[in-house]
Amino acid sequence: MPTREAVLPDLFDFTGEWRLDRRILDARGGREGQFHGRATFAPVEGGLDYSEAGLLRFSAEAAFEARQAYRWEEAGARIAVRFSDGRAFHTFDPDLSAPEAHHDCPPDRYHVRYDLSDWPRWTAEWRVSGPRKEYTLIGRYDRD
Repeated sequence: MPTREAVLPDLFDFTGEWRLDRRILDARGGREGQFHGRATFAPVEGGLDYSEAGLLRFSAEAAFEARQAYRWEEAGARIAVRFSDGRAFHTFDPDLSAPEAHHDCPPDRYHVRYDLSDWPRWTAEWRVSGPRKEYTLIGRYDRD
Protein backbone atom coordinates (compact mmCIF):
# COMPACT_ATOMS: atom_id res chain seq x y z
CA MET A 1 0.00 0.00 0.00
CA PRO A 2 1.51 3.38 -0.95
CA THR A 3 2.21 5.78 1.85
CA ARG A 4 1.02 9.35 1.75
CA GLU A 5 3.91 11.75 1.56
CA ALA A 6 3.37 14.66 3.91
CA VAL A 7 3.05 18.06 2.29
CA LEU A 8 4.69 20.46 4.71
CA PRO A 9 4.28 24.23 4.59
CA ASP A 10 6.75 27.01 4.10
CA LEU A 11 6.29 30.36 5.83
CA PHE A 12 3.94 31.91 3.30
CA ASP A 13 1.67 28.84 3.16
CA PHE A 14 0.32 30.08 6.51
CA THR A 15 -0.98 33.28 4.85
CA GLY A 16 -4.68 33.94 5.33
CA GLU A 17 -7.42 33.30 7.86
CA TRP A 18 -7.76 30.28 10.10
CA ARG A 19 -10.43 29.12 12.51
CA LEU A 20 -8.69 28.64 15.87
CA ASP A 21 -10.02 26.48 18.69
CA ARG A 22 -7.84 26.18 21.76
CA ARG A 23 -8.22 24.07 24.88
CA ILE A 24 -6.51 25.27 28.04
CA LEU A 25 -5.75 22.81 30.83
CA ASP A 26 -4.65 24.66 33.96
CA ALA A 27 -3.17 21.98 36.23
CA ARG A 28 -2.22 24.40 39.01
CA GLY A 29 -5.56 26.21 39.03
CA GLY A 30 -7.57 23.04 38.48
CA ARG A 31 -9.67 24.53 35.71
CA GLU A 32 -10.21 24.17 31.99
CA GLY A 33 -10.74 26.86 29.42
CA GLN A 34 -11.78 27.17 25.80
CA PHE A 35 -10.82 29.79 23.24
CA HIS A 36 -12.77 30.09 19.97
CA GLY A 37 -11.77 32.65 17.41
CA ARG A 38 -9.81 33.53 14.30
CA ALA A 39 -6.12 33.66 13.51
CA THR A 40 -4.83 35.72 10.61
CA PHE A 41 -1.41 35.63 8.96
CA ALA A 42 -1.03 38.86 6.95
CA PRO A 43 1.94 39.39 4.61
CA VAL A 44 4.30 42.23 5.55
CA GLU A 45 7.82 43.01 4.43
CA GLY A 46 10.04 40.20 5.65
CA GLY A 47 7.33 37.84 6.88
CA LEU A 48 3.83 37.54 8.26
CA ASP A 49 2.02 39.39 11.01
CA TYR A 50 0.07 36.88 13.11
CA SER A 51 -2.96 38.05 15.04
CA GLU A 52 -5.65 36.15 16.86
CA ALA A 53 -8.87 37.30 18.44
CA GLY A 54 -11.73 35.41 19.99
CA LEU A 55 -13.65 34.56 23.11
CA LEU A 56 -11.99 32.89 26.06
CA ARG A 57 -14.00 31.13 28.76
CA PHE A 58 -12.88 29.27 31.87
CA SER A 59 -15.37 26.81 33.37
CA ALA A 60 -18.54 28.65 34.40
CA GLU A 61 -16.97 32.12 34.26
CA ALA A 62 -18.18 34.71 31.77
CA ALA A 63 -16.44 34.70 28.40
CA PHE A 64 -14.17 37.61 27.56
CA GLU A 65 -12.35 38.79 24.44
CA ALA A 66 -8.74 37.71 24.13
CA ARG A 67 -6.12 38.84 21.59
CA GLN A 68 -2.52 38.01 20.77
CA ALA A 69 -0.04 39.09 18.08
CA TYR A 70 3.33 37.86 16.80
CA ARG A 71 5.59 38.27 13.77
CA TRP A 72 6.63 35.16 11.79
CA GLU A 73 9.77 35.53 9.65
CA GLU A 74 12.06 33.39 7.52
CA ALA A 75 15.29 32.54 9.31
CA GLY A 76 17.26 30.48 6.82
CA ALA A 77 15.42 27.17 6.55
CA ARG A 78 13.59 27.85 9.83
CA ILE A 79 10.65 30.04 10.83
CA ALA A 80 11.38 32.61 13.54
CA VAL A 81 8.49 33.69 15.72
CA ARG A 82 8.89 37.06 17.41
CA PHE A 83 6.81 38.94 19.92
CA SER A 84 4.93 41.88 18.42
CA ASP A 85 7.59 44.25 19.83
CA GLY A 86 10.33 42.41 17.88
CA ARG A 87 11.86 40.36 20.72
CA ALA A 88 12.80 36.77 19.85
CA PHE A 89 10.31 34.11 20.96
CA HIS A 90 11.33 30.83 19.26
CA THR A 91 12.24 29.22 15.94
CA PHE A 92 11.14 25.97 14.35
CA ASP A 93 11.87 23.86 11.28
CA PRO A 94 8.80 23.65 9.00
CA ASP A 95 10.44 20.76 7.09
CA LEU A 96 9.62 18.51 10.05
CA SER A 97 6.08 17.21 10.53
CA ALA A 98 6.30 17.74 14.31
CA PRO A 99 8.83 20.49 15.03
CA GLU A 100 9.46 21.55 18.61
CA ALA A 101 10.84 24.69 20.20
CA HIS A 102 11.15 26.31 23.60
CA HIS A 103 11.36 29.73 25.16
CA ASP A 104 12.78 30.43 28.59
CA CYS A 105 11.34 33.38 30.43
CA PRO A 106 12.81 32.85 33.91
CA PRO A 107 11.46 31.49 36.08
CA ASP A 108 9.00 30.10 33.51
CA ARG A 109 9.59 27.72 30.59
CA TYR A 110 7.49 27.48 27.43
CA HIS A 111 7.71 24.42 25.17
CA VAL A 112 5.79 24.08 21.90
CA ARG A 113 5.22 21.12 19.61
CA TYR A 114 3.69 21.90 16.25
CA ASP A 115 1.96 19.11 14.33
CA LEU A 116 2.01 19.88 10.61
CA SER A 117 1.45 16.28 9.47
CA ASP A 118 -2.17 16.86 8.40
CA TRP A 119 -1.50 20.14 6.57
CA PRO A 120 -3.43 22.38 6.01
CA ARG A 121 -4.87 21.43 9.40
CA TRP A 122 -2.29 21.88 12.12
CA THR A 123 -1.91 22.17 15.86
CA ALA A 124 0.34 23.94 18.32
CA GLU A 125 0.58 22.37 21.77
CA TRP A 126 2.21 24.52 24.44
CA ARG A 127 3.34 23.24 27.82
CA VAL A 128 4.09 26.02 30.26
CA SER A 129 5.70 25.49 33.65
CA GLY A 130 7.01 27.69 36.40
CA PRO A 131 6.72 28.28 40.12
CA ARG A 132 3.22 29.75 39.78
CA LYS A 133 1.97 28.18 36.55
CA GLU A 134 1.49 24.75 35.05
CA TYR A 135 -0.75 24.59 32.01
CA THR A 136 -1.17 23.15 28.54
CA LEU A 137 -2.62 24.98 25.54
CA ILE A 138 -3.74 22.91 22.56
CA GLY A 139 -4.60 25.05 19.55
CA ARG A 140 -6.18 23.59 16.41
CA TYR A 141 -6.04 25.61 13.19
CA ASP A 142 -8.35 24.91 10.26
CA ARG A 143 -9.07 26.74 7.02
CA ASP A 144 -12.72 27.64 6.52
